[in-house]
Amino acid sequence: MDHVDPFEDRPINVGVLGANPDRGWAARAHIPAILDSPDFRLSAVATTRAESAEAARERFGADHAFTSASSLAAHPGVDLVVVTVKVPDHLELVTAAIEAGKHVYCEWPLGRTAAEAQTMQTAAHRAGVRTFTGLQARYDPAVEQARASIAAGGIGVVQSATVYSSRDKGATVAVPAWTAYTYADDQGAGLVDVLGGHALDLVQHLLGPIADITTRTALRSPVHVVEETGQPIDVTAADHLMAIATLTSGAVVTLHLHDGETAHPRTRIEIAGTKGDLALVSRQGAEPQAAQLQISPFEVHHATSRTQGWNPLAVPAPRTTSLPTQAANISRLYANIANDLRHGSHTAPDFDDAVRLHRLL
Repeated sequence: MDHVDPFEDRPINVGVLGANPDRGWAARAHIPAILDSPDFRLSAVATTRAESAEAARERFGADHAFTSASSLAAHPGVDLVVVTVKVPDHLELVTAAIEAGKHVYCEWPLGRTAAEAQTMQTAAHRAGVRTFTGLQARYDPAVEQARASIAAGGIGVVQSATVYSSRDKGATVAVPAWTAYTYADDQGAGLVDVLGGHALDLVQHLLGPIADITTRTALRSPVHVVEETGQPIDVTAADHLMAIATLTSGAVVTLHLHDGETAHPRTRIEIAGTKGDLALVSRQGAEPQAAQLQISPFEVHHATSRTQGWNPLAVPAPRTTSLPTQAANISRLYANIANDLRHGSHTAPDFDDAVRLHRLL
């Protein structure tokens, strides 16, 4: 029997939890991507305060504003609930959406722990709703080009890969109050959880599953204070992650992720094969936060024994260049979500993928 598009002749209505009108990931990435897509319509927004919820509704052009996640999820004009709040709140808000029978897109990390992620996955399966998680590094056009080249044998058999990615998150002592929780190891929002998850997902997307992994973490910048008040922060989350992994193919991978980079943050992924090498490099001049591998507009370069140095590979032009850098990969993820919801396919990362990644971490 052919799949019937449940949203035939209309856009998919989205409700965004955590739609702060002044700052935040929803305003920088999700909402621009939703507004740019012909497949989606911003139906509702929610924050914890009535005045900010109404300000978000006016600023972003949504139909409805809520202060309650349950009320937003229960509204008949919402098909997909998007959760963009702090990680410790994911379990409660995702559960509210699932109990309302709505499809859910939750930002990565899905939960503070693998157990929390498993709870959400199980609830979604029981409710029969579709789920998606924000592992958007897969959708950078250069990543897709590199993956296609590797799959076609362009560099032969992959022998090894090296991943380096840095952020400037901890480069200064005084940090904004809203980021303070990310310096606590038990909040699920530190370097290992966020950048570690994105990096390991990208490695497996490009090169295949990880068979085993050995890791070490370090905390090299333990002194931070709240910028607005000067209050000391009890820093317990690691700011370095080093790993050595073996893939099921036998290829080996080394990984170094670094918070607190004083130089310009950057990402470089080198993949060595029997016929040549590929390098994915964060684009020069990108804003510091955009150098993170899940955001970065990559360039891809190729080298063989017959070439002098690295040569750029052509990357297909994106569908639109009007989006902010931080929204570009998210936009491409939303395109896959729309395809999955309309046609019953499974192309976008979901809670099953998130649980596997949580267990690996």
